[in-house]
Order: sequence, then C-alpha cells, then structure tokens
Amino acid sequence: MSSMVVSPCINVCRMDAQTGLCLGCFRTIEEIADWSRASDAQRLRVLLAVERRRVEHDPLGCAAGGDFRGDCER
Repeated sequence: MSSMVVSPCINVCRMDAQTGLCLGCFRTIEEIADWSRASDAQRLRVLLAVERRRVEHDPLGCAAGGDFRGDCER
C-alpha cells in the first residue's frame, strides 16, 4: 500500500551544518532516513515541522532554489 503523503524533497540534498536541516526540504537527516517507512500520520507531523522550519529559517521564501539566502527582493 502506498502513502498518500508526498515527500517534501526537491532534489537539493545538502545538509546545513549549523541547523542540521536539509537546505532543500528542511528535514533532519533522521526524518529523511525514516520517511520511507513512516506512516501517513508520522509524515504529516514531519510536514508540519518542515513548514514551521521553513518560516523560521526562510521567512521571505528565498530558499526555493535550495539555499538559505538573505539576498532575495524584499
């Protein structure tokens, strides 16, 4: 049975040493490793955490290209 919850991966797989988050999807290495065997409920919890992290670390939405940047238009 396949999951209905789609991975947030955008194929920019680089871990930020300071935050411990993937620069593309804002997941931790543990969340990435566990994703394939996680239940839909677990995946939804990860996606909620990802969205909180995205807002916290990239409030202007500059990371669409996979980097935490401060150089986007304000």
